[in-house]
Amino acid sequence: MHRITLAVAVLSALSLSEPGTAATGDRPNVIFILADDLGYGDLGSYGQTVIRTPALDKVAADGIRFTQFYAGATVCAPSRSVLMTGQHTGHTHVRGNAGGPDMTAQSLRDEDITVAEVLKSAGYATGLFGKWGLGDVGLEGHPLKQGFDAFFGYLNQVHAHNYYPEFLWRGMEKVPLRNEVRRVSRVYGGFRGGWATERNEYSHDVIMRNAMAWIEEQRESPFFLYLALTIPHANNEGTRGTGDGAEVPEYGIYDWEDWPNPDKGQAAMITRMDRDVGRLVERLGELGIDERTLVMFSSDNGPHNESNHDLLKFRPSGGLRGIKRDLYDGGIRVPFLARWPGTIQPGRVSDHIAYFGDLMATVAELAGVETPPDTDSVSLAPMLVGRTAEQKAHDYLYWEFYESGSAQAVRLRQWKGVRKPMLTGRIELYDVSRDPAEIYNVARNHPDVVKEITGIMARAHVPHPNWKPPSSD
Repeated sequence: MHRITLAVAVLSALSLSEPGTAATGDRPNVIFILADDLGYGDLGSYGQTVIRTPALDKVAADGIRFTQFYAGATVCAPSRSVLMTGQHTGHTHVRGNAGGPDMTAQSLRDEDITVAEVLKSAGYATGLFGKWGLGDVGLEGHPLKQGFDAFFGYLNQVHAHNYYPEFLWRGMEKVPLRNEVRRVSRVYGGFRGGWATERNEYSHDVIMRNAMAWIEEQRESPFFLYLALTIPHANNEGTRGTGDGAEVPEYGIYDWEDWPNPDKGQAAMITRMDRDVGRLVERLGELGIDERTLVMFSSDNGPHNESNHDLLKFRPSGGLRGIKRDLYDGGIRVPFLARWPGTIQPGRVSDHIAYFGDLMATVAELAGVETPPDTDSVSLAPMLVGRTAEQKAHDYLYWEFYESGSAQAVRLRQWKGVRKPMLTGRIELYDVSRDPAEIYNVARNHPDVVKEITGIMARAHVPHPNWKPPSSD
């Protein structure tokens, strides 16, 4: 209980003196939909021509589409930690996918303040449906200990690889599903992944049904729904075991394409997700809460290459350099759409530079409470409601990564600096306004910018005992 007390203390009392909405001052419902490993170029509104995403393209047409929005990290857990805490990876507690049996390094702590706690302190009902990855049962990071009233889905990210698991979690309790699973030997956080040998219940569909039911239960009062979908993440263990990690009940409109099954599955997963986002938006209208609900959509990092599908066919990075596990823009620049009928003017496109950490300040402003201290968060509320002249900008954005030899990256105005390994490597510099594919390293031409970025990397990285780059003692 003391976590909520702490949150209330640091946020101050609820105040609507400066309402976040443009017209009425009413606090909106907030739905944040997070895809898993969806690339910048995987949606039609971002240039995809092979995979069909009509519902999300309509969300873009009905609201605002950001072209320079970034995930919190280039892999799952740290990106979600940034999203929940409003702190970049040089400050947030979870800075990587921990691996191994000890998952405390990948668990939020009691003292961490999450977006869910901020909104709960403002009187919102809070629900998480889908994949968490920031604390299992028995750890301080469990979602019910991090401000969520309701949770249904996966706690462990390796468990979430399998779309046909034997169970999902509802709060602290296991909910059995009618699937049979062949498990692998590797233990990750006390859990062994696998793939189904008998497939009866597709987890994405079960999660969506539960999320939709929860929305209906909460429709009379303000709510925050964090809908953390697993699509289109691969079942990595399934890929290694069967050669096809793109698990989906049917290929749908791609069934008759002359493609390998992993390609059909990858496309079908994205189109299935698109269909369900469309159903959710339609249901908001049927419930009469459309105009008081802000819906946001994004992805936790760049596209994966773990289903044995063809990246050249789909071009999921949208012409950007790199994929998941890169700190080039293909690994961290992601789609971001926001829809709020009657408040967000339709058909808007913004090149404002923002990232996951901005969710914290944005929802705090819209709910009428203070942003917690020690965050790296700038509210996007002015941009969303059309007060663009009031929109503040980040001085810079920062990332760090501990796999593949480690890396750091900074977005500074039009510049992008990448250093591998972190702390000691030579900085590469790209003018992403003219070179979005980060082809031409212009560090020698701009030593002053390199010096500025070097200083930012030194200040932004606060050492953490759980996360040490390979060069550290």
